[in-house]
Amino acid sequence: MKLARRRFLRVSAGVALFPVSLDLAQAESYPSHSVRVIVPFAPGGQTDVVARLIGQQLSEHLKQQFYVENVPGAGGNIGAGRAAQAAPDGYTILFVDGIGFTANPSLYKKVPYDPIADFEPVGIAATTMHVLAVHSAVPAKSIQELVALIKANPGKYSYGSAGVGTGAHLTGELFKHALNLDLVHVPYGGGGPAIAAAVAGHTPISFGSPAATIPQVKDGNLRALAVGGSTRVRELPDIPTMREAGYGDVVCDVWVGILVPAGTPKDIVALLHHDMVRAVAVPEVQDRLVTLGFEPATTGPEQLAPFIKAEIPKWAGVIRAAGINTD
Repeated sequence: MKLARRRFLRVSAGVALFPVSLDLAQAESYPSHSVRVIVPFAPGGQTDVVARLIGQQLSEHLKQQFYVENVPGAGGNIGAGRAAQAAPDGYTILFVDGIGFTANPSLYKKVPYDPIADFEPVGIAATTMHVLAVHSAVPAKSIQELVALIKANPGKYSYGSAGVGTGAHLTGELFKHALNLDLVHVPYGGGGPAIAAAVAGHTPISFGSPAATIPQVKDGNLRALAVGGSTRVRELPDIPTMREAGYGDVVCDVWVGILVPAGTPKDIVALLHHDMVRAVAVPEVQDRLVTLGFEPATTGPEQLAPFIKAEIPKWAGVIRAAGINTD
């Protein structure tokens, strides 16, 4: 299943078919006071940055403050659980890292939310992907050469990630198991330390965010070989996707999604999606997102709901195959 990567997406015509007697009354006065934006990670991360960019635009357009509340812990579980328990009135919205949100139910024995039953999807505001890069000492000049090198030297090569269960780790494991590679995972305490280890040659292969990887590639410290998403990274136009390189099973889009508690009036959901689309269309927002390695997205509720359902078993399979356990 592919993510919709179009500049604009019309609000579904089907919205008009929803029962609107109560919903319309609420939506006409919404928002009448400030709105809590839960980010289930610490300040400064990619989900937090996107939430603050979009939240600022929502505040300006809807004339009420959309304030970010960072609720980190347990890979995003604590914040998502808090959002799931909030009143379904549009005054609590949740920004999620899509991989963690859909993988956590398989990563942890217990999570305080059901990713399908407890939320209404609003949309995807931005997408990115992980970049596979290697230290300059690695002789491979293409992803095909790297695969051949790893297969010829089982157990010799390792890759670094931001930590166990992170999107970088799961992307690496998807790559490893889809191609049946004997590749050692080395977790670090964040994306920054993982990239630093690759630059130093401690882990010769890295799966990292574009924001962390691109500067090192441009400085000649790392060599990018492929990207894991559906499309190329704008700042690395010559670097192919895994699919373009012939590895169609290794597709991993990183997405920042917006959700609200289940039962939130459909008109409020539609309004939030409409204003999300308006926000990512602002040139300054687009420029900032691109600089950070993101692509603005306008995927709506009708596309996001089935995508979430498809992502859950996908990551469950990767986690089982890799034997990942965070407990």
